[in-house]
Amino acid sequence: MAHTSDLIAEDIDAYLLAHQHKSLLRFLTCGSVDDGKSTLIGRLLYESKMVFEDHLAALEVDSKKVGTQGDELDFALLVDGLGAEREQGITIDVAYRFFSTETRKFIVADTPGHEQYTRNMVTGASTADAAVILVDARYGVLTQTRRHSYLVSLLGIGKVAVAVNKLDLVDYSQDVFDRIEEQYRDVAAGIGLSDVTCIPMSALRGENITARSGHMPWYSGPTLMDYLEGVEVDDDRQAGPFRMPVQWVSRPDLDFRGFAGPIVGGTVRVGDRVRVVPAGTTSTVARIVTLDGDLDAAVAGQSVTLTLADEIDCSRGDVLCAADEPAAAADQFRAHVVWMAEEELRPGRAYLVKVGARTVGASLSGPEFRIDVNTFEQAPGTTLRLNEIGVCDLRLDRAIAFDPYDDNRDMGGFIVLDRLTNATVAAGMLRAPLRRSHNVHWQAVEVDKRAHAALKGHRPYVVWFTGLSGAGKSTIADLVEQQLHALGVHTYLLDGDNVRHGLNSDLGFGNSDRHENIRRVGEVSRLMVDAGLVVLTSFISPFRAERATARALVEPDEFVEVFVDAPLEVAESRDTKGLYAKARRGELPDFTGIDSPYEPPEHPELRIDTTASTPEQAAKAVVDLLRRRGLLDGLEPGPA
Repeated sequence: MAHTSDLIAEDIDAYLLAHQHKSLLRFLTCGSVDDGKSTLIGRLLYESKMVFEDHLAALEVDSKKVGTQGDELDFALLVDGLGAEREQGITIDVAYRFFSTETRKFIVADTPGHEQYTRNMVTGASTADAAVILVDARYGVLTQTRRHSYLVSLLGIGKVAVAVNKLDLVDYSQDVFDRIEEQYRDVAAGIGLSDVTCIPMSALRGENITARSGHMPWYSGPTLMDYLEGVEVDDDRQAGPFRMPVQWVSRPDLDFRGFAGPIVGGTVRVGDRVRVVPAGTTSTVARIVTLDGDLDAAVAGQSVTLTLADEIDCSRGDVLCAADEPAAAADQFRAHVVWMAEEELRPGRAYLVKVGARTVGASLSGPEFRIDVNTFEQAPGTTLRLNEIGVCDLRLDRAIAFDPYDDNRDMGGFIVLDRLTNATVAAGMLRAPLRRSHNVHWQAVEVDKRAHAALKGHRPYVVWFTGLSGAGKSTIADLVEQQLHALGVHTYLLDGDNVRHGLNSDLGFGNSDRHENIRRVGEVSRLMVDAGLVVLTSFISPFRAERATARALVEPDEFVEVFVDAPLEVAESRDTKGLYAKARRGELPDFTGIDSPYEPPEHPELRIDTTASTPEQAAKAVVDLLRRRGLLDGLEPGPA
């Protein structure tokens, strides 16, 4: 049942109308483990009459069975639904709950306190307008308190209530509360949190939750519910310039063309001039269309359809902006990145980035620095691992409309997707464009790839040999180069071992370094193709995504992938360098095939089974393939 209201019995239509037009506050609770987050939310649900009678009866049974409060109700069980959460008495996943009062509706996210669940906390905070940070009165400000406060600040949540909980366990001491408030305000000042309200309470006893506590007469501030009902959060978005990411172009008939999406900043009125970003074209708002009829004006938080006076090019992913205060457009950024995947960041790998309704190709640099969320210190690093946060350069394959995250969270927030699985691997915040991206242009030259190829008398392309160590890649590639050289083909062989002596001598063999190894080889191959050469590369190149990135650097018909296939036991038996033996002894960590995976090509141009053919036969098969593809047309045999 909902909160008590006489209108429910007297005039249900009036009650529903009033409920529909209440403002909505999204907030999260966070803090250290066992600070009482789940108990607090359970108490809020109970006090706002949002617990149905059958749920209350089940809570009584669960409290006696798995509760931690003896014969009393354990309100945390209203929120902690996972078996592991109930067994351990902790929050693991983000739990969302809805409740309402006479004046407002609420969606609360209960987020975990453990450091290993940082990504879960960030997920819960991504849509929050305010934060309630709990502090156990017995222990004061802890490392987890500092961590979650930093994340709240990083994610742009400016309204913070510090709930100093469990005052009943310290005899409702004002000195304890005053000391914790002083500690916390020192932390807040250091990370830029200025709008902080500290509230002493006992979530378990219901003290200062919805009603003022008689045990703390020394406190004259708001109860937690007073704070939640009164906190203002929409002023900044509505006061800013107009922004509307286009999610859909509506064409129900030949006479209507509207642009639908949520307004994420400012106000728009009929007759306003708007600009399409990044295209830059302008028009005038003709109508503001909603399901309930046309509006004269619409504000941030509403979703509407706009029709324009002119037939201009505007599509999904574009942003309609105030014509005189448009969003910026750029394709390179400095960004904070929160890594959320088990597999670490591969600098330079091709990812997808989603900003608003726009999804674009992207790559990230290695972090300029990683941030220790416990101490706020900055440390160098080459990659980001699960739950780590760093500052990286983000490069997109096209310009997008944006505002810095600090100015508009909807326009400056993004997620990073794996191109192969479409899984979310990171979330981030755009801080500033890299201005140099507008000053670096491709220099046009007269002697181009076509001219280089014409001089050499053949087409340039890449033959990419991939397979396990010991499969026979280098041997076959060497034989292929000999045959092509005899035909007069201008070639160059890039071998995995050889490039480690110079170009890639600074790289190790971890996953991120292996990615950088292949990224560099792919770029060098592209330059050699531009010079008119046939490039043969012999690398394990264990990851499909890296090979796909190398393929994408040249034209579609300029890349030939040759999978040199051999079972692991066969490759290991050919191990003249003793690498497999060292890996088996643990002396070579992350060795492909032993403790690091090899992802075989799914659709190579040629697969060679080296258990069924000699190196000479394999090399002939490669050359025959090149001939069939027309890559050797016009060539006459040269000197042997």
